[in-house]
Amino acid sequence: MAPSPAAAAALLSAALLLLLPPPAAASAGLSGYFGTKSRYEEVNPHLLSDPLSLGPAGGSRLPAACAPLQLRALLRHGTRYPTAGQIRRLAELHSRLLRRRHRSAATGAAACPAAADLAAWQMWYEESLDGRLAPQGRRDMEHLARRLAARFPALFAARRRLLLASSSKHRCLQSGSAFRRGLGPAPSLGSDEMEVEVNDSLMRFFDHCAKFIALVEENDAAMCQVNAFKEGPEMRKVLEKVASALCLPVEELNADLVQVAFLTCSYELAIKNVTSPWCSLFSEEDAKVLEYLNDLKQYWKRGYGYDINSRASCILFQDIFQQLDKAVAESKSSKPISSPLIVQVGHAETLQPLLALMGFFKDDEPLKANNYIRQTHRKFRSGRIVPYAANLVFVLYHCDQVKTSKEEYQVQMLLNEKLMSFHHSNETISAYADLKDYYKDILENCRFKEECELPKVNITAIDEL
Repeated sequence: MAPSPAAAAALLSAALLLLLPPPAAASAGLSGYFGTKSRYEEVNPHLLSDPLSLGPAGGSRLPAACAPLQLRALLRHGTRYPTAGQIRRLAELHSRLLRRRHRSAATGAAACPAAADLAAWQMWYEESLDGRLAPQGRRDMEHLARRLAARFPALFAARRRLLLASSSKHRCLQSGSAFRRGLGPAPSLGSDEMEVEVNDSLMRFFDHCAKFIALVEENDAAMCQVNAFKEGPEMRKVLEKVASALCLPVEELNADLVQVAFLTCSYELAIKNVTSPWCSLFSEEDAKVLEYLNDLKQYWKRGYGYDINSRASCILFQDIFQQLDKAVAESKSSKPISSPLIVQVGHAETLQPLLALMGFFKDDEPLKANNYIRQTHRKFRSGRIVPYAANLVFVLYHCDQVKTSKEEYQVQMLLNEKLMSFHHSNETISAYADLKDYYKDILENCRFKEECELPKVNITAIDEL
């Protein structure tokens, strides 16, 4: 569907605004708290000055006497526009502020500077932009491709075969095409998107898991901690402060509207690289509260809140290891590696459950509505884990000069281009056999079909969880 002329103008305006100088400090104090709407640069600040920089450690990450055999990269799509639902809520809030301005002008009521500034702000988002990839999102992917190719030149050599797959969502297909473009000229197969295979069974496994859909996705009771926090004292304080700044009765606002104002601050920074007037409504303390609201939702819907969230991802986890097994077998038989490079583009909802399945970013205490203060230093911060363009990379190596045959094949994992420590060893490299052994139960006993089957017994959804 072609965007309307107004949407096309909005896209052009966004592209032009990207030429502006870096944003002022106003959103810089908030930008670390935007959760899943965070720019990738929040986790890798060095990219702000040089989007192709490999960071402080540079490219010297390969273990000694080891050659990479296979790279499997799972990517979240790049920076996107708000969804139609978020745009509708923003339009509703903006309309209220316009009505207030008209009423004030008619009655000669006292001026309300924040409300006046926001009423004067141009509402340029159109529903047709619904979650589509922004121009910045294309750059996110092109730059990521170039950095990965610089980090692993042997695997990304022009003649090596790239398997590129994506979820069926337009933003993911476009992200895949942008990643391909970032690698430089290649024989064209027609339109960019024809090169990208759609694989929703792996990239959107949650859509195919009946138990997750019924007991979490479509079950209001599953989000009870999120809803309780929306009504809790921390959110109430933010709500009252924002209502006061906008000279609106507090009853006219709710947590969702305040959150959409905060998200607009994040979108303007990520998409346009500007500090939005919406940012002026929030202090850093408010931002921490709103980040926690976002993290609560991620935790209970995609993370450790319910076992089915992560168990649904075992189909993807097992596929990763099947491809690694195949590469090991080919190497042992002195055959060329048939799939040296596998890149798949999905969503925050693809990566977060997989990382939970592997046991990363797990706090001792669950995130709840009533332990906000105790969770100040939590590991589970979605903006640090799955910002836009987040990437989880598995690299399989063949190593010479090893003491035992088990050490001949080794693996590294990088999240957002930083080496991760494995749980079983606390090291950033592991013998492949040891890693398989550590995850033996998931690899052998987690069967997607059985995990995702709805229980036959007639029990309430929340009891089952």
